[in-house]
This record gives sequence, structure tokens and C-alpha cells, in this order.
Amino acid sequence: MDSRELVAWNMRRLRVERKLSQEKLSELAAVDRTYVSRLERMMENPSIGILDKVATALSVSIAELFVPPAADEAKPKPLKAGRRPSSAS
Repeated sequence: MDSRELVAWNMRRLRVERKLSQEKLSELAAVDRTYVSRLERMMENPSIGILDKVATALSVSIAELFVPPAADEAKPKPLKAGRRPSSAS
């Protein structure tokens, strides 16, 4: 895996483990939601500043975003639809 793939893999893994939507992660990291999406799809090359914001929002060090997955580790799955709290009427 190259660096961009590692960042994408670990961002999604950590985000899903914490049950954060891309929208919530973007709020916590103070970056645009579409940028978070593009990072997870390997369409962007983030700066160190962006990686620092994302890592801080995920409560990890930047180095954690570059840890290779175990050979048998399954690809992180997206959160289930409907993860947003429903509004009680």
C-alpha cells in the first residue's frame, strides 16, 4: 500500500470504530465533509496540517494514519445507513 492508501484505510477504520459519520469527523477536524470523503477515496494528497487535524479529531497520532493493516484484516466497512439520530415528533 502507498501512503495515500494507508491514510484512506486508517481514516475509515478509525472513523467507523468511533461510529463517526464523515460529516461529524469533518466538523471535529474543521475540514469540509467532501474533503474527508475524497481523502477516504484516495482522491486527495493531504498536507501535514490536514493530517494533524484529522488525527486530532480521531484522538490518535499522525503516525497511526500510516500503520499498515494486518495481512488478514478486512477492509473497513461503511457505517450503516440511518446512523443519524431520528427526530422525535
